[in-house]
Amino acid sequence: MAYAIFQTGGKQYRVFPGDIIDVELLDVEAGTQTVFNEVLLVSEGENTSIGTPVLAGASIKADVVEQRKDDKVIAFKFKRRKGYHRTVGHRRRLTRLKITEIINQ
Repeated sequence: MAYAIFQTGGKQYRVFPGDIIDVELLDVEAGTQTVFNEVLLVSEGENTSIGTPVLAGASIKADVVEQRKDDKVIAFKFKRRKGYHRTVGHRRRLTRLKITEIINQ
């Protein structure tokens, strides 16, 4: 089974063909296809190719499933006996991808 490790949004992801993953927000429309060229590693059974830092000619094709927001994260600050408390929250914006193909040349 072939898999690859690629980088986007400052994070690295290990993917197999057919995987559905959430990455940092990308500026692409839902229903389109995108290509990632920053592939760090490709493994096809016994053959493993490692980039320094990226592999030349390797790419990953993925379909954009949807643009969505992650679950709410709440940060609560509190100081005892002072009457101080503060609640701050946020929701990350994500892009859901379905990996269609791993290309290694």
